[in-house]
Amino acid sequence: MTSARYVSRLTRETQALILAGGRGTRLEMLTNWRAKPAVPFGGQFRIIDFSLSNCLHSDIRRIAVLTQYKSHSLIRHLMVGWKKLNTDHGRVFDIIPAQQWLEDESWYQGTADAVYQSLDIIEAYQHKYTLILAGDHIYKMDYGEMLAEHVRSGAELTVACHIVPLQEATGFGVMRVDDQDWVTGFQEKPEQPEPMPDDPERALVSMGIYIFNTGFLHQALEQDAEVTDSSHDFGKDIIPRSIEQKRRVLAFPLTRAVSGQPYWRDVGTLDALYQANMELLQDEPALNVHDPEWTIFTYPVQGPPAQFTDHGQRGYSTVIQCMVGNGCVISDSSLRKSLIFNDCTIEADCELDGALVHPNCHIGAGSKLRNVLLDNGCIVPSGTVVGYDPEQDARRFHITAGGIVVVNREMLGQGRRYQPADYPHALQDTE
Repeated sequence: MTSARYVSRLTRETQALILAGGRGTRLEMLTNWRAKPAVPFGGQFRIIDFSLSNCLHSDIRRIAVLTQYKSHSLIRHLMVGWKKLNTDHGRVFDIIPAQQWLEDESWYQGTADAVYQSLDIIEAYQHKYTLILAGDHIYKMDYGEMLAEHVRSGAELTVACHIVPLQEATGFGVMRVDDQDWVTGFQEKPEQPEPMPDDPERALVSMGIYIFNTGFLHQALEQDAEVTDSSHDFGKDIIPRSIEQKRRVLAFPLTRAVSGQPYWRDVGTLDALYQANMELLQDEPALNVHDPEWTIFTYPVQGPPAQFTDHGQRGYSTVIQCMVGNGCVISDSSLRKSLIFNDCTIEADCELDGALVHPNCHIGAGSKLRNVLLDNGCIVPSGTVVGYDPEQDARRFHITAGGIVVVNREMLGQGRRYQPADYPHALQDTE
């Protein structure tokens, strides 16, 4: 590992920008009312908490979050849970909404355009390096190690990378590197990804994590803004153009920035999000959210401990390989391989198997849910059965390619907005 003092000096010269404004269309109904980085994850977190926590562990003191679409829930989470950084240890934490200061008053046209439209705010801090992050990935990473390698190598742009199966690489930027990790080729989401030279079954892909020398970033963005047919995106335009112009673009493997087995998940689809949550329930999960050495910070919803009550015929509850959040009340039910977020009520004689239940849900007595993702604030009528008859489920709900049944309030006929008065234990966090 690199000298901690050296890394600390570099991180204090670095500004982190978290891009959190995308539409998140692949998460479909979960992003109808919220930005993707605000989607709940892991029992009490939001997706964006992982990038923010990585910044704190890496001693990045200047952090800005760029927002855009359906950002109210995200901004509220950041304001309540993360704004305190401005008073802790001299940190600076900014929330930057879409500026629309260009003449055509357009929304951000791409990831690069989001940074370009905010350059006046970003450059006011006069930082030497700019760390650009996606706000919708789940992972642990020490950015300080990447920053040290960026400076040591003399790179102008460093791209974090990870190895994935070839069939999954179509959703990422696929990289070609030489024997010294300099990037020689880059394809954004190719239909036929290029495999690694020594492994035809896997590909090297971009994680959407970039470190720029700030002067080069400004130059690249100004140049891109003048290209009329550009999509103004880092993966589609900035990185390929930098390689074509023989700029010094370095690849940095995730394995160099973590201890132990590397973990990184793009939870951009419903199946990927569901699976990443379920992985947390394994006896030895690849992502350990209980790790005291790398705490995942968030705004914890205040509430009493989970309670298991005796109100049903069986007289006891069965809980196997589950997570149950605070404020939950569960009566004489069977829970297996399920993750229940905060402030949920499960009435007597229910059976949940492979259920991912977001906050403030109320599940009526005698209900049976299997392989179900239940979005915030759903009130499930007593005796409801979901996940056992695909044809019947398809008439009312959404079934993913992986067979997960997704249910939200609108599908249950409860409208887009949840009424807190219908459920007195709710903390009115329904987005």
